[in-house]
Amino acid sequence: MFKLLLGDPNARKLKRYKPLVDEINGLEGEVAALTDQELQGRTHAFRERFAGVHQPDRRLEVMDELLPEAFALVREAGKRVLDMRHFDVQLIGGMVLHDGQIAEMKTGEGKTLVATLPAYLNALAGQGVHIVTVNDYLARRDTEWVGQIHRFLGLSVGLIQQEMSPEERQRNYACDITYVTNSELGFDYLRDNMATDLKDLVQRDFHYCIIDEVDSILVDEARTPLIISGQVERPQEKYKEAASIAAQLLRAEGMTKDGVEPEGDYEVDEKQRNVMLTDQGFEKVEKLLQIKDLFNPKDPWAHYINNALKAKELFIKDVNYIVREGQAVIVDEFTGRVMPTRRWSDGQHQAIEAKEGLEIQAETQTMATITYQNLFLLYPRLAGMTGTAKTEETELEKTYNLEVTVVPTNRPLIRKDWPDQVFKTEAAKWRAVADEIAREHEMGRPVLVGTTSVEKSELISGLLGERSIPHNLLNAKPENVEREAEIIAQAGRAGAVTISTNMAGRGTDIILGGNTDYMARLRIREALLPRLVNPEDPQLMGGALGRQRLNPVQAEALLRQRQQEQFRRLAKLFPCPLSREAEEELKQLGADLEQAWGERRLSLVTLDERLNVAAEKAPIQDELIQRLRELMQKIRAEYDGVTDREQEEVTNRGGLHVIGTERHESRRVDNQLRGRSGRQGDPGSSRFFLSLEDSLLRIFGGDRVAKVMDAFRVEEDMPIESGLLTRSLESAQKKVETYYFDIRKQVFDYDQVMNNQRRAIYAERRRVLKGDQLKQQVLSYGERTMEDIVDAY
Repeated sequence: MFKLLLGDPNARKLKRYKPLVDEINGLEGEVAALTDQELQGRTHAFRERFAGVHQPDRRLEVMDELLPEAFALVREAGKRVLDMRHFDVQLIGGMVLHDGQIAEMKTGEGKTLVATLPAYLNALAGQGVHIVTVNDYLARRDTEWVGQIHRFLGLSVGLIQQEMSPEERQRNYACDITYVTNSELGFDYLRDNMATDLKDLVQRDFHYCIIDEVDSILVDEARTPLIISGQVERPQEKYKEAASIAAQLLRAEGMTKDGVEPEGDYEVDEKQRNVMLTDQGFEKVEKLLQIKDLFNPKDPWAHYINNALKAKELFIKDVNYIVREGQAVIVDEFTGRVMPTRRWSDGQHQAIEAKEGLEIQAETQTMATITYQNLFLLYPRLAGMTGTAKTEETELEKTYNLEVTVVPTNRPLIRKDWPDQVFKTEAAKWRAVADEIAREHEMGRPVLVGTTSVEKSELISGLLGERSIPHNLLNAKPENVEREAEIIAQAGRAGAVTISTNMAGRGTDIILGGNTDYMARLRIREALLPRLVNPEDPQLMGGALGRQRLNPVQAEALLRQRQQEQFRRLAKLFPCPLSREAEEELKQLGADLEQAWGERRLSLVTLDERLNVAAEKAPIQDELIQRLRELMQKIRAEYDGVTDREQEEVTNRGGLHVIGTERHESRRVDNQLRGRSGRQGDPGSSRFFLSLEDSLLRIFGGDRVAKVMDAFRVEEDMPIESGLLTRSLESAQKKVETYYFDIRKQVFDYDQVMNNQRRAIYAERRRVLKGDQLKQQVLSYGERTMEDIVDAY
C-alpha cells in the first residue's frame, strides 16, 4: 500500500543516478580519443585537485565533482586492459558504493568490475582504499585481474595474503588500493595495537572500504569475534581422559520433558549446540574418574567432560573440521574453506585433538579481541556489494547504518528454479541426486552439485564413481584446493560434473563452454613448471615434497610422478591439442626462458606472478613477458575455436544445472548456490533435493512433515513437492536466521561495553608509540591523578 502511495524507494534512488550515467556516457567518445599516456596523465591531474584539501567533507565534494570523468576514465581503461566495458547498471552500482551503501547485484553482473569505479575515485585522495574479500583466493584473483585497470591508470595495487611477513604487509597496505580478506584485516589491526615499536605497524589509518560479499562478512561472520591469544599451561592428560570417558557414555534418545529425564548418560541439544549430563551420567562419570564432585574447584572436571561430549556429538570430522598433517583444521561452514590459523576457544579445540588422538596443543587466553561489527565501524566511509542482502536489510541498517540498493540486471534472468524434492531418508535422497546428475550429464549439460560438508561431497563422489560418471571434486582438502582454478575453468563445459562444498558458492564465475583464459594460462604453466621451478620449493604440490623431508633423488622422482599425474589430468581439461606451430613456439620459449631466468631457479609464486603479468593487457617493456603474452593469446584463440561451439551447444541444451543437496541455515547461501547458474542472461536451472534426516529439518520441525508422509504411506524413494513443505522449510530458515541475529546482537552489545575503552587505550598507545609530546602527556597524567586525590579527600 505504502509503495503504491509513495512509489518504490529503490526506484527513486536509481532515478537519482540517471543524469550522472548520461554524463559519463557523454564523455565516452572524448576519453576514447586519449592515448594511454594521456589517460594516465589524467590520474596525476585528478590527484593534484586534492592537494591542500584536508577536511573530509571537502575531500568528498572534490570526489563528487570528479565522479563522471573518473568513472569514464575507468570504463575506458577496462576496455583497453581487460577488453571489458562497464555497463550502465555497473556505473550505477559504482555510484551506490561511492555513496556508502550496499549494492545488491545478481550473480554474473560483474560486481568485481563494479568495485574498480569507486575504488579508483576514492584512492585519488591518497589515503588508501581497502577492498575486502571472503578468502585469499578471491583477493589474489581480483588483484591479478581487475587490479590491472588501476595499475594501468597509474595507481599502486597491494595484496595481503596469510603467509606474508610484516614487511610485505607494510608495503602492500601502503598502496593506493589494497585487496585483503576480512580476517587478515582484523588480525593486522589487533597486532598493530599490540606493537611495541612504531616500525612494527603495518596498517595506515582507515579511510574507505568496499566489502565484497558484504552479507557473508557483516552478518555470517559477525557471530565470531576475532581473538589474538597467548598460550597458557593446562594439564593435557585431562583432555585425553575426558575423551576416553566420553566414548563410554551413551547418548539419550530424547530430551528432558516435564522434569522427567530420558534413559541415557547425556542429552544433546543440537539447536543450542549444547550437551548436558543426566543424573545417571553424573554418577557414571564420577565413578569412572573415582571422584566425588565434578565441580570441585581444586580438581575441576566438568568443563573437560562437557567439551569432550561436544567434540563427540557436535564437532564432526570432515564437516566442522578436517585432520591435516596431524592437526585438526577448522572448515568454515559458509565458504567451505579451511581456516588453518583459527582455533576454537575454551579448550574445545584441545578436546577435538584428544578425540582424534592428535598432539594436544597448549590452551590459549585472550590478549586482544574485536568483533567484525566494531572493526568495520572504524571506517569513516564503508560500502559493500553482494547478490543477496535484501533479506538482512534491517540488520545491516541498524548495526552499520548501511542502506541496501537493488541494482537492476543488465539482461533479464531466465534461469528456471524447480520446486524442492523431499525424501523420507537421506539414502533415498542421494540416490535421486545421482539419478538426476546421470540424466543431465547424458544430455550434455554441465552440472554443479552443492554440498554442505567435505564428508557429503565425498559421499556423492563415491556414488558417481560407482556409475562411472567422470567428475571433479572441489572441497577443503588440500589436494582439491590446489586445483580450484583448473576445476572452475572447466565447470561450464558440455557434460562436466563438478561437486563442491560452499567453496564454489561465492565469487566464482562458471562460463558456459569453459574459461579459455584460465585454460591457456594453465597450459603454459604446465609446460614451464618442470623447467623453471625449483623442485625443493615448499609451495610445490602444496608443500608436500618439503614436508616429507626427502633427499634430492627421492624428491625428483616424486615430483616427476606427480607432474605425470597432473599432465594426464590436465589433458582432459584442454579442449583440443595445440597446433604444431604453437607447440614449437611453446618449446622454444621454454628454452629461452630457462636460459634467461635460470634452470629451476624460480619459486612457484614467482612463476605465477610472471604468468599473471603476461595475462594482463597493460603495456610492458620486458620482451620475454611480451612473447609469453602473445603465445597465451594464440593458445586462447585456438581453444576459443572449440569452446565457442561448445558454448552454443550447452546454451541450446539449457545451460548449467545446479543441484542443492541440503538447505543451509541461511536462505542467502542457498540463493548464492542457485546464482552460479543463469549469469548475464544465460539459460540455466536449479533444484534442491532434501530429506527429513537433513539437520535443518530434523532440528527445526521435520516431525510434522514425517507424520504427514507416514499417514499417506509415502514410499522411501518417492519424493514429495508441496506448499506445506516449502513453507515449513522457509519457516525453519527464518527461525534459524532470527536465532543467529539475536546471538550477533548479543555479541555486538557485549563488545560495545569494551569498545569505547578499547578505542581510548589504542589511541593512547598510538600516541606513546609516535612519541608525540610524551613529557607533556606524563605531566597531564600526574595533574589528573593529583586532582582525583584532592577531590576524593
